[in-house]
Amino acid sequence: MTKFEALGLNSSILNAIADLGFETPSEVQEKSIPLLLDDEIDLVALAQTGTGKTAAFGFPLIQKINSDSRTTQGLILSPTRELCLQITNEMQLYSKYVKGLNTVAIYGGASITEQARQIKRGAQIVVATPGRMKDMIGRGIIDITKIDYCILDEADEMLNMGFYEDIKDILSNTPKEKSTWLFSATMPKEVATIAKKFMHNPTEITVGAKNSGVDTVQHEYYLVGGRDRYPALKRLSDANPGIFSVVFCRTKRDTQRVAEKLIEDGYNAGALHGDLSQNQRDLVMNAFRKKQIQMLVATDVAARGIDVDDITHVINYQLPDEIETYTHRSGRTGRAGKSGISMVIITRSELRKIHSIEKKIKQNFISKKIPTGIEICEIQLYHLANRIRTTEINEEINNYLPAIHDVLDGLDRDELIQKIVSVEFTRFFNYYNKTKDLNSAEPDRRERGKGKTDQSFSGNGSVRYFINVGERDGYDWMSLKDFLKDTLHLGKDDLFKVDVKDSFSFFNTEAALKDQILETFTDFKVKGRFVNVEVSDSPEGGRRRKRSDRGPRKNKDNRDRDRSYGKKREGKYSKSGSRRSGSKQGSSSGKRRSKNRDGFF
Repeated sequence: MTKFEALGLNSSILNAIADLGFETPSEVQEKSIPLLLDDEIDLVALAQTGTGKTAAFGFPLIQKINSDSRTTQGLILSPTRELCLQITNEMQLYSKYVKGLNTVAIYGGASITEQARQIKRGAQIVVATPGRMKDMIGRGIIDITKIDYCILDEADEMLNMGFYEDIKDILSNTPKEKSTWLFSATMPKEVATIAKKFMHNPTEITVGAKNSGVDTVQHEYYLVGGRDRYPALKRLSDANPGIFSVVFCRTKRDTQRVAEKLIEDGYNAGALHGDLSQNQRDLVMNAFRKKQIQMLVATDVAARGIDVDDITHVINYQLPDEIETYTHRSGRTGRAGKSGISMVIITRSELRKIHSIEKKIKQNFISKKIPTGIEICEIQLYHLANRIRTTEINEEINNYLPAIHDVLDGLDRDELIQKIVSVEFTRFFNYYNKTKDLNSAEPDRRERGKGKTDQSFSGNGSVRYFINVGERDGYDWMSLKDFLKDTLHLGKDDLFKVDVKDSFSFFNTEAALKDQILETFTDFKVKGRFVNVEVSDSPEGGRRRKRSDRGPRKNKDNRDRDRSYGKKREGKYSKSGSRRSGSKQGSSSGKRRSKNRDGFF
């Protein structure tokens, strides 16, 4: 195998590598380090999260920096504060034997005055988040007009987070003759645009197939009903007693609610999202690194800086909108050569997304069943027996053994084992006894991705819904369709027959989406007003016609039925969204309905 000594690194870096215990370079390090040391080139390196990209650009950068000069020579841009601090810490470890080399972190949420003071003292390498870096350039605190090297780490994530304009502005303040090194897990078109605009004939290296997932991760999906996501999450956790996982949700609201529910149900869980203060985020991450938290529930943005090598599972409570985001999620496990599992909890309507992800990451998903309650009891029983067998005896207990023998006097060996094991087993048995099967029937894989007219995929035809917003609220059929599509994260073809009235509207979807739609619009507010969606007992139809339609117009009976149904439903809601009559009673019944649903999330 190729050793670090063969890559051209000097003795000071090799000594630091020896202290860190690194023995063999990873593939991305082996491919990129010699290239960056041998010549002044622009480089695009595509490699998954957890493959050692920081050392791949960090070692050559440290070796090329002139530590005798206090001028800023290297700039590393990263998407989040956590990743910024992580890179800074690693760069300081790599350069511990390089006298006079100073690496400074610049990020939001900390004192800009203190960061400015550190820059003024001299920082040859600056690691920064785009927002704070742009701010400091605008204030004249930092000068990057003479840098020799610019590194864009996790470039696809920075662009996904909306930093394109910031990156353009920052790079426009750097010299044209610098070397630019771009490291990314995936190569979406936005990253290619940056490479084309700001790099000169870049050399490209790829570790694994472009945009693919790592082969140390097994991908699984579990098909459930829309209301059974949370019970499914609990069962997956209970079926993996040693789980140490990140659970990804799509929104901050869902992240907080899922974490709170897990904590209420006795799990070691925590939430990580953008509404937390920086101190709260630090506390949660420290607890997670110490494994005081077993299930970290996070949004994609908040999880960018997670760098923990022994995460056993990534659980996609909800699929992300972008396939590239799934690649980053699954890359949180299976790191540093260890294996990991990426689980996806999906409904029937999302099956086609699995097929799209498979094509992108060039790996197949395994369809698995949510374990039954009895299966979980059996797993927990054997786990407990193994824990008892492997537990080291604490000699301090010897002083208490005579009294314990007195308490347990008369119990034979088998009865004693039964009682010890029953302490834990009974808790799970009482909870899971007679629970329902959460698995949703799956159509044949060949049916995936077929159009909405395919009845084997879409279920029993379409469903018509009533919604208590209309033209008075500023909607026409197009803007209402856009609102529903964005809120429900659906494709443009998943919504049809959108019919907008004065103060209410109707729309249709395939039957498979019904649970998702009703779940989303439970206690849903827009600008303080409840927006309510219910299944309509009005017949299907009512498509809004263009003026150019020459066929017969919608018949009067259908129009009257839609209008009378709308008035009947609208009468239950005031303009503020509460029920017109008996609002207290209506509100409490609404809460009661939500509370009784198994799996509110």
